[in-house]
Amino acid sequence: MARTTPLADIRNIGIIAHVDAGKTTTTERILYYTGRKHTIIDIHDTKDLKTSTTTDYLEQEQKRGITIQSAAVSAFWRGKKINVIDTPGHVDFTIEVNRSLRVLDGAVVVFDGVAGVEPQSETNWRLADNYNVPRLCYVNKMDRSGASFTRCMDMIKKRLGARPLAVQIPIGSEDNFKGMVDLVTMEALVWDSDDKDAQWQVIPVTEGMADKLGITVPSDRAILDAVQAYHTELVDTCLEMDDAAMEAYLEGTAPSVEVIRACLRKGTLTGAFNPVLCGSSYKNKGVQQVLDAVVDYLPAPTDVSAINTVDADGNPIGERNCSDEEPFSALAFKVINDVYGALTFIRVYSGVLTRGASVQNSTRGKREKIGRMVEMFAKEAIAIEEARAGDIVALVSLAETDTGDSAIRPIPWCSSACASPRPSSVSRSSPRTRVSKRSSTPPLARWFAPILRCIWKPIAKPVRPSCAAWVSCIWT
Repeated sequence: MARTTPLADIRNIGIIAHVDAGKTTTTERILYYTGRKHTIIDIHDTKDLKTSTTTDYLEQEQKRGITIQSAAVSAFWRGKKINVIDTPGHVDFTIEVNRSLRVLDGAVVVFDGVAGVEPQSETNWRLADNYNVPRLCYVNKMDRSGASFTRCMDMIKKRLGARPLAVQIPIGSEDNFKGMVDLVTMEALVWDSDDKDAQWQVIPVTEGMADKLGITVPSDRAILDAVQAYHTELVDTCLEMDDAAMEAYLEGTAPSVEVIRACLRKGTLTGAFNPVLCGSSYKNKGVQQVLDAVVDYLPAPTDVSAINTVDADGNPIGERNCSDEEPFSALAFKVINDVYGALTFIRVYSGVLTRGASVQNSTRGKREKIGRMVEMFAKEAIAIEEARAGDIVALVSLAETDTGDSAIRPIPWCSSACASPRPSSVSRSSPRTRVSKRSSTPPLARWFAPILRCIWKPIAKPVRPSCAAWVSCIWT
């Protein structure tokens, strides 16, 4: 089967943030505007357990209104396939973010426009630093009371030690949030309604724009009055990535929109700066522009450096480029139990994996037979026949593969695994016969993990003191 989506047209991204910053709300809008679903379900509508958002489908997620486990979905935007992993924002589930960032090519970091950089925002940012994940920032909830775009920019710079670069500035804030100014094209995007199907108007940026749009708050007017300064800063910073364009700019030739976007992409991929956008996902403003930024600025699998390979002793032995022509290699980054059985999520780094093939678990020295292979859309499993480089898929009922294991064909090697804590001992429980296997699979999948981990600490037997010891104690 030939590849249907070119590698250059794939984006593997994660949505990361502190709890309640708006990750799942943003993901819902992404799926709606890309046509993957035809209605929007908000988190506060799920607590009666009658419905759920696409990625927060667990009962406890609906009751508590938070994301507990990461969920994978995919969508198409402007001809590009975007694989999205919606990650938890609560500190108790940081390991879910860690596993996801290990295999993702880029990330969208969502910030609360009121709270700015929060504790888990810092934790997730450091994790992304550890794995060298390019990211862009999205200042959400600009419609809430107390929202401040400039304060968020300052907090990103001071608390995260990053170099934020505004590619948008807000038009108004709180109840009077109307849209944003695109600093690349120097156009104002203005919404007249909060309806999910409302279209924005494109207005040229001119002097006195604050008066025309009815912006009265002094801080909001100050941002719009400084629009030219923001644009100049954007151009100056971007052109640091292109010496020829910078030289032409210094000679009086203004860069084109295409040149600015190319420089923005290069700076994002190298980590020289982080583009910052703004909007309000709940009020349906700015989500399409985030999708445009994902396509324009975040990397494809071919833009990421090759994966280094090591032998069993950890010595470097080579690398694998992301290509269908390379030998197959993948990393298992998550194992869960579902109604479909044990699902092992893998990121394919190179080569092609077909259903029915055998692979070598190079971490454990075991062979695995690939049975069912599915592409997950949150809780829905879509059967597929093959997985290619750059894909994120799930394999059903692998017996020997655990989180952090490498799967290859046919040369033994290992990728650097996820930094997950390991138990001191492991025991496995499996049914003896096919009949017992069929009868025991549903309850096990529903309640228990397939691998039972325990730590055995024998209790020391108390030593009774001798009679002589008692006499010595009393005499003393």
